[in-house]
Amino acid sequence: MRADYVEVGGTRAFVLEEGEGRPVLCLHTAGQNGVQWREVQPRLAELGYRVVVPDLPGHGRSEPAPGGPVRDLGVYAQWCEELMDRLGMDRPFVVGCSIGGAITLQLAVRRGERLAGAVALAAHGGTDSTMLSVRGLERELVDSAAPSRSDRTYLGTLAVVGRRVAAERAELIARMHRREDPEISTSDLIGWATHDVLATLDGVACPTHLVVGDDDLWLDPADVRRAAELIPDSRFTLLEGIGHYPMEEVEGFADVLHGWLGELGARESGGAA
Repeated sequence: MRADYVEVGGTRAFVLEEGEGRPVLCLHTAGQNGVQWREVQPRLAELGYRVVVPDLPGHGRSEPAPGGPVRDLGVYAQWCEELMDRLGMDRPFVVGCSIGGAITLQLAVRRGERLAGAVALAAHGGTDSTMLSVRGLERELVDSAAPSRSDRTYLGTLAVVGRRVAAERAELIARMHRREDPEISTSDLIGWATHDVLATLDGVACPTHLVVGDDDLWLDPADVRRAAELIPDSRFTLLEGIGHYPMEEVEGFADVLHGWLGELGARESGGAA
């Protein structure tokens, strides 16, 4: 595994790389960092991929974005484009969860012709006004230093982990998540609540797979299915008993993802032929 700081978008980003082969960019959820892929990355590398796991600006070990916490997921998408170009990632797969999944869909819209495929976990490409209120999130920014915030993150994570996940594993996921920066995560959620690429999904030019757990309290699986129907050459998968964090909840997720990436690659080759 290679760990390094990379100059991207006017800041220094912490990036983990492992393996050789077709590149795969793995994107984390709101307020979190690349540690969410800690079990997936080494196995994917074993399976023959060059796995790239960045901490988005202001997250984990990356320096803050030049303008402060990011509230527009399109800014993250542009940052990811710069990162892929900076690292020479030729026709990569992109895989992301939650805001990472939304960024994945943005990248599929923005540069799908340059991607091998996209897997969007727990994202549907549209605004989220039912679960989140921008006004309420703005208030969260004012209250973000409240001591109870870490407890809310912990309990909130437990609430959206799926019923198939063992209690010990759910507890570990929740304890890992509670270490987030409240200002960063709340800004991320403002981006989640306001981004919308639904009107442009019909222009996606790469094979795409949308995935959601049926225990994900953040999303209605029907919205994810409808988004998949808008994208040419797309697939939809509903994961039984899984919540909002498939890459952390599903045991052996790297092998499951390998199967999906193999299908995307075959569809890409078929389209090219």
